[in-house]
Amino acid sequence: MKCSRVSRTAAALIFFGTMIPAYAQRDGQGDKRGGQRDREQGKQDKGSSDQRAPKAEQQQRQQPQQVQRQAQPPQQQQRVQTQQQRSEQSRGKQQPRRSEQQARTWQQQRGWSPPKSGAWQGNSTWQHTRANRWSSDHRTWAQRGGYGGYYIPQDRFSLSFGSSNFFRIPSRPVMYLGYPRFEYSGFSFLMLDPWPEYWSDNWYDSSDVYIDYDDGYYLYNRSYPQVRLAITIAL
Repeated sequence: MKCSRVSRTAAALIFFGTMIPAYAQRDGQGDKRGGQRDREQGKQDKGSSDQRAPKAEQQQRQQPQQVQRQAQPPQQQQRVQTQQQRSEQSRGKQQPRRSEQQARTWQQQRGWSPPKSGAWQGNSTWQHTRANRWSSDHRTWAQRGGYGGYYIPQDRFSLSFGSSNFFRIPSRPVMYLGYPRFEYSGFSFLMLDPWPEYWSDNWYDSSDVYIDYDDGYYLYNRSYPQVRLAITIAL
């Protein structure tokens, strides 16, 4: 009887001894699977954050540019738009051809200042080429009866003239035929309008200027895009 109880106890101990490692093995595998899932989830989260990071950096880079564009002074925006519109209009106009002799005759007759046009008659000194009131002192080529001077060949005009080809006049213009004369790109130009009273005394070498065509040649100052001075090629 005593041997029977000992046998049953031993059998029970053996049974429980085999079950405990099995449960422990399953628990270990469960922990491993759980750890693997956590690592995979961590990789996904890291990948998502890595993908979001470049977008965030790109947005941060774009924001200063947007702010800079928004902060651009309205006057500067208007100046740029005016120059672009003027350049497009100039490209759409073809300059006619005129012989050098015809242009020279027109110059000798001072065709830029016909009677009753009220155009500025020039002066003998630079100090007196400044306008008293430019808004009423200047004249367009339409008001002068049209441009009758020499024309710049189209290929040379496209290369060196227009709003994208600005320059500075290196020295004060000299007087010729009663008008200020300056040189640019192999041509000599006469300023037929007085320069505005609100320009600085040394505007010619301190401001960016350019020459464009609009049924006649004009000198533009980039700091004052609404102002243009009628000019002609001097022969």
